[in-house]
Amino acid sequence: MKSTKQQRSWYWYDWANSAFYTTTATVLISPYLVSLATNAACPDLASGECSRPVLLLGFVPVLPGALPALLATISTLVSAVVLLVVGAAADRSRHPHRWLGATAWIGAAAGSLMFFLMGSNWELGAWLMVISLIAFGASVVVYDSMLVRIAGPDERDRVSSRGWAWGYVGGGLLLAVNFAVVTFYPALGIDKAMAVRLCLLSAGLWWAGFTIIPVLGLRGVAREVPAEIAHRNPFRQLAATFAEMRHYPQTLMFLLAFLFYNDGIQTVIVSSSVYAIRELHIEESLVLATFLLTQFVAIAGALGFGRLAARIGAKKTVLTGIAIWLVVVLVGFVIPSGSVVGLFGLGAAIGVVMGGTQALSRSMYSQLIPLGRESEYFSFYQAMERGTSWLGTLTFALVFQFTLSYRLALIALAAFFVIGGVLLSRVDMRRGIIEAGNTLPKVL
Repeated sequence: MKSTKQQRSWYWYDWANSAFYTTTATVLISPYLVSLATNAACPDLASGECSRPVLLLGFVPVLPGALPALLATISTLVSAVVLLVVGAAADRSRHPHRWLGATAWIGAAAGSLMFFLMGSNWELGAWLMVISLIAFGASVVVYDSMLVRIAGPDERDRVSSRGWAWGYVGGGLLLAVNFAVVTFYPALGIDKAMAVRLCLLSAGLWWAGFTIIPVLGLRGVAREVPAEIAHRNPFRQLAATFAEMRHYPQTLMFLLAFLFYNDGIQTVIVSSSVYAIRELHIEESLVLATFLLTQFVAIAGALGFGRLAARIGAKKTVLTGIAIWLVVVLVGFVIPSGSVVGLFGLGAAIGVVMGGTQALSRSMYSQLIPLGRESEYFSFYQAMERGTSWLGTLTFALVFQFTLSYRLALIALAAFFVIGGVLLSRVDMRRGIIEAGNTLPKVL
């Protein structure tokens, strides 16, 4: 089945933002921020972990190794308010593509400004990381909500999976370039810090530039908004939605399941570079190569999961993916230090399930929400989506803070996949779709 013009425009936003998410949020900013904070707290440290804290917000002591996970947690707590307001406002807007562009370009600006991080200036990095993650989440709220407007019930698994695949292609291409920059920086006449900073800048500019395509191409999804919605106070609208959600128990059950298993997924993704470099003691260039492998395996994984869902249903396919994620965590816990082959194997396994579980979760949720309230409902979803999870990152940060062990922090995440899988198995998709007033797809 061919994609429509609007669907192809929609895919381009995954292409645009995935470069930032892959290069910056997943691979580079966490270890680079740890190094900046380590320079500030332990300037004479030659090797090993810094056991002296930096002061977040001037008074909260945080070990440098726990800083990125804690900042991801903070961004989520702030997002709990910001994303809900953005969702309500976007639903009241006749031109949601403008919200997509505004939020994306704010995040891209913050990502581009990371070029100026150097020495021990971790505080600026902390602010830019939080701002970029919040803006990222806000833009994806609007982006995800458009799926309902551009694809029918039987198309959404395919369209959502293809969007993720486009994201992996775009993110993988820029990551390949940045892998070369970080690996061969001496030949470019620059030091390693400058190489990292140039890569951070490239991700921000890529995000900003390619966002132009979906913003222009999705102008056609503009709609007439009823006067009673357009003039309603967004905070009253949110209160009404909270009260209304009790009428959709299957939607609430799905969100609870998603909170757990997706927090596990996101925490593994955003913490994996720190884990590989600081715990497994693997060179940063090899870690980048692993992420590059993951990106390109994920292209086939996302498309393959979409095809599998067409045969056995999205729910069963996602449950299969959750089981594989649990195996990844268990193997990661026992992998010996310095095992590059083991790291590559884990990277390939993550690539198989990474895009598929998230793409199908998005399309499943789109079936469980009432029409006309897509952005608002997706704001709840996005508060728990990629880059803005908080239970998992908080667990990871606290376990490391008190044990100084990344292995124990990783194995603690197994509980998120077990709980999330059990809860998802209890979601009655047929009942939930009917309760939301939507059309049942042919395959559940």
